[in-house]
Amino acid sequence: MADDPTPGVLAARGVSKRYGQSVALDGVSLEVRAGECVALVGESGSGKTTLLRCFNRMTEIDSGSVRVDGADVSTADPVELRRRVGYVPQEGGLLPHWTVLRNVALVPWLRKDAEAPRRAAEALEWVGLDPGRFGARWPRELSGGQRQRVAIARALAASPRIVLLDEPFGALDAITRAELQTSFDALRRRLGITAVFVTHDLHEAALLADRIAVLRHGRIEQVASTDALTSSPATDYVRDLLARSRMVAA
Repeated sequence: MADDPTPGVLAARGVSKRYGQSVALDGVSLEVRAGECVALVGESGSGKTTLLRCFNRMTEIDSGSVRVDGADVSTADPVELRRRVGYVPQEGGLLPHWTVLRNVALVPWLRKDAEAPRRAAEALEWVGLDPGRFGARWPRELSGGQRQRVAIARALAASPRIVLLDEPFGALDAITRAELQTSFDALRRRLGITAVFVTHDLHEAALLADRIAVLRHGRIEQVASTDALTSSPATDYVRDLLARSRMVAA
């Protein structure tokens, strides 16, 4: 995919962001092509979540530009942008006082879609949850893995072409995590979704992503496929990260 000339569905160009004296992003550029899945990896504080949230304007950048489907997000209505770009925050972010079905139906309901309940039920089926069994439950009545499935269903219920996910599998036990990773990967490919996800886990990135972007101190060290990353690490930091993750020899 590295030589694919297709323009990016998502594009960040020269993006910088500071929080007080702290530099979160320092001139970052990244393009994500249609149907592609890109993982953002790096240590805590490297800028992964800040970059992810630039694409739905949950982070307002200081300089540079961010485009979604070719349009500069700085001129977009942020509410409408967030309704057409699916988003799974850390820990899922379900509303505890709403039932599962109502949580999943949130975006179609906000868009005044008369089919919101049907779309929510369909999205639950996509992630392997029977709406008849789970739709009337409260988030507190679900396991951690079930809550994450509901969060992903909510992101998909309005049939977005783009989905952003922030550590979507990070808080799960190993068995549940593996099951949900497999389900998400199959679902994303079947629906042709363009996805960007944040993870600390290089093995997870290698499993799910077409390309991996390695961040450090607010800069991108390398963007490459897993094979290219492991065979030709661009910097000492990437080489060390791969070695610590036991993906290459130290």
